[in-house]
Amino acid sequence: MTTTAPTPVSRLFTRTVRVDLDAGASLLDLLPADAPVSWLRRGDGLVGWGSAAEVRTRGATRFAETAKWWSETCAQAEVDDRVGEPGTGLVGFGTFGFADEPGDSVFVVPEVVVGRRGDVAWMTTTSREGHVTGVLPDAADAPAAPAGVVFADGALDGEQWMSVVADAVTRIAAGELEKVVLARDLVATCAAPVDVRWPLARLAADYPMCWTFHVDGLFGATPELLVRRERGLVTSRVLAGTIRRTGDDGRDLALAATLARSSKDLEEHEYAVRSVADALEPHCSSMNVPEAPFVLHLPNVMHLATDVAGVVHDAATVSSLELVAALHPSAAVGGTPTPVATALIAAIEGMDRGRYAGPVGWMDADGDGEWGIALRSAEVTGETVRLFAGCGIVADSDPEAELAESQAKFVPVRNSLEA
Repeated sequence: MTTTAPTPVSRLFTRTVRVDLDAGASLLDLLPADAPVSWLRRGDGLVGWGSAAEVRTRGATRFAETAKWWSETCAQAEVDDRVGEPGTGLVGFGTFGFADEPGDSVFVVPEVVVGRRGDVAWMTTTSREGHVTGVLPDAADAPAAPAGVVFADGALDGEQWMSVVADAVTRIAAGELEKVVLARDLVATCAAPVDVRWPLARLAADYPMCWTFHVDGLFGATPELLVRRERGLVTSRVLAGTIRRTGDDGRDLALAATLARSSKDLEEHEYAVRSVADALEPHCSSMNVPEAPFVLHLPNVMHLATDVAGVVHDAATVSSLELVAALHPSAAVGGTPTPVATALIAAIEGMDRGRYAGPVGWMDADGDGEWGIALRSAEVTGETVRLFAGCGIVADSDPEAELAESQAKFVPVRNSLEA
């Protein structure tokens, strides 16, 4: 099922100027409570608010419809970009449904975007009436902490989910597929509507090496960069294979060595890297795919990680969003073979993922952008926050170990909701 192709908005007027921004200031402090967006890592990135234009798409054509809408909208826009960095000028933020059905997705052009890249900071204003010069706003009012947070199982409790994992292992052993990623949810109910700026600030502070994001109610701190396209270069960080940290440095180093030698985790990781490399190869004139992964250390877990890089030969015609469409879903969030794995997810996972594990990020008028996979994430609706976590299941997977891994992956967002 698809919707009627979206039509471009009336002409947008966009202006980007340099601004003075305290190097120690957090971009998140500028965000008002109304319609904030964010994409930050190590203090740099983009935040924005308001909506000058947006498009909502669904179904299997959601990426193509959004790409067409964006291309036509950019072609009509009047842009005065006085900075000329990736992420300046006309910029949109998107979040896309994981599955083709329903595939509900949104791409929004904020009225104001503030960005920082090293020593350079800028502000972009966009409107339908004409150029808005704008003045860098003062810090917004501080958000209140979530109150009266109570957690409960989502679609399945732990025992039910382990049964689903065991079913998947049986199917893999029978040769139906090689890998499937199964997710579960956890529901937090609060005493009052949640101001998403609170968990965003916590996530950015606690997980600076991740990309802290928020678009249209979906927020999180993802360690996995689906694709970055910047001036003809494309990169993707692939994560698959996880072990929980203990907090003891010596013990964690030993666990990291165990992870790096684990046949189960190396097998899972190989599937994920292969799927990304195969998807990018048709668009690249050259590629670098490391032979072995490295271990990425995060505060709560460690992952096997591989950075895939390439030179895009069709950058003039293929945007970062179109690369996203080619990559999604990778084996890291779906499985191998992808069609079989995604069909199995729909059949046995027992919940609607919504936009969890779908692409989230931003794109500018040149088609450059950064898109992550919406992991370590949650969706906020009023007083309710729905948290997600997923695990890659292969032939050697143990249901109890996978349950423990999923619980570790809930930790970032769960802790971010604490007062």
